[in-house]
Order: sequence, then structure tokens, then C-alpha cells
Amino acid sequence: MSLRTKIRNWLTEKYLIVIRKKQDFSVLGSFNVSFSRIIIVGVLSLSMIFFISLVLTRTILRQWFDPVYMETENTAKILMLSDIVDSLSVAVSQKDAYLANIQGIISGDGGIDTADLEESAAAMPNSGISKPADFRPSDATLSILDEFKSAPMESSSPLEISGNSFAETFFFTPIKGVLTAVFDPQDDHFGVDIVAKENEPVKAIADGTVILASWTLDTGYILSVQHSNELISIYKHNSVILKKVGDIVRAGEIISIIGNTGELTTGQHLHFELWYKGSPLNPQEFITFD
Repeated sequence: MSLRTKIRNWLTEKYLIVIRKKQDFSVLGSFNVSFSRIIIVGVLSLSMIFFISLVLTRTILRQWFDPVYMETENTAKILMLSDIVDSLSVAVSQKDAYLANIQGIISGDGGIDTADLEESAAAMPNSGISKPADFRPSDATLSILDEFKSAPMESSSPLEISGNSFAETFFFTPIKGVLTAVFDPQDDHFGVDIVAKENEPVKAIADGTVILASWTLDTGYILSVQHSNELISIYKHNSVILKKVGDIVRAGEIISIIGNTGELTTGQHLHFELWYKGSPLNPQEFITFD
């Protein structure tokens, strides 16, 4: 008998497997097997296990078995951390400029010089708009800035203006809300107080240039914008200031977030003022807040 015949007989030879009970040896079932069937079942089982393993390594177990996946994930994390570091660098630069400004105000030298602000803005990435070279505060602007660094202007009185002074000017509402305090210069209240929802954005009433973005003990975070015709708008008690000195803003652009900062506040609100040629105006005569 040749070797090929022996192998064929060995593969095709059938064996009877009987399953019996241990107690009485009664037959529960039986089936025929051969080595060829065992080999086929084994190959199919191994193929199925290989296929399932391949699918798992490409899906659920990919992060443990695929080196390309890990490299991609690490690259994404490095890019994210790089963006965070850049953002933190900008935030630190802004905080340093803010602290230097506070120290300057406390020491009485009027805060950071304009040239320093320009250098800080130029050093920050994605700083946006730079300070215009031809921007010069007027005398009326300087008088209002002095009001923020000194005692309240008790001698100030409303300026009588003609009805056509701002006839062609459309003012955006800085914030919609409930008016809780009106314009009362006799009581040193040179603007109006508007209560609105938490984290409500504050908008510029018209095109202009930011001339003051700082913090004071009484009014907290304060921002002031110089508009045309020597008109100035002032926004006090903000929680966050989104612009810096020299930034050009457009009418309706978000410039800050409503807040409750400063000692002269009893709750979250925006204190808004309008000044024209160094004298306060009643904002309700030009803007509707409700």
C-alpha cells in the first residue's frame, strides 16, 4: 500500500463518537468524525479568529495595536497643546500690560504710555487692528479721562445741544434690558444703569476708536470709545473687556460683557454714559434700551 493511499485512508476514515450518561450508560447521541473534517473545522476557526482580530485592531483595539493611530493622536495632542500655549502667552502678555497700567495709575503717572501700548499690541499674535497713526485725543476727551482718575465732576452740568447735532447719526443700543437708574447729573449720576441677563454682550453705539480700556476701584472694568464730532461713549462695571486702547470698533460690534465689577455697583448691570464736548448727555434722548 502506497503512502498516498495510507494518508487518504487516514483522512477519510470515520470514527463514531458516542455520548452516554455516566449513571446508566444510556446513549444521548452520536456523530461521525474524520481527520479531514477536523482539519477543515480547524482552518475555518483559525480564519474566523484572524478576521475578527483584524477587525478589532482596526476599530476598538486600534489605539493599542496600530502605531500609525498612536502617532496621529500624539500629533493632534501636540498641536492642541501648542495652541493652548500660544493662547496662554497672549493672555499673560495682556495681564502684564493690565497690571503695569494699574501700577501706573496707582503711582500717579497716568498708566501705560501710548507707545508702550502700541508695542504690546504689536507683539501679540493675531492682535487685529493697530492704533491709527493720526489718532490724537481732543481736549474734551482728555478732560473726561481726567474724570476717571479724580473725584466726581460735581460742577458738570448738561450741555444744551441743537436738535440737529446728531440728526444723521444712528446709535445702536449697547444692551437691551431694564432701566434701573436714569440720568441725574445733580446726584453725580452722568449716565443710565441697565440691568440685563448674565454674560450679555455689550455693543458699541457707533463707529469709533477705543481711548480707554482699564479698571478702576469704583467702576471696575471700564471702556470708553471716541466717536466723531467729539462724542464719547462710556461703558462701566463690565466683567470682561474685549478691546484695547487704539482698537477701531464698528457700530453694533461687541466690545465687552456685562458684569458687576467695582465698588459703586449693587448688582450686575451696565452703567452707560454719553459725553459731548466735555459735557454729559442724557442717553435716553438718543437711544432706546428696552
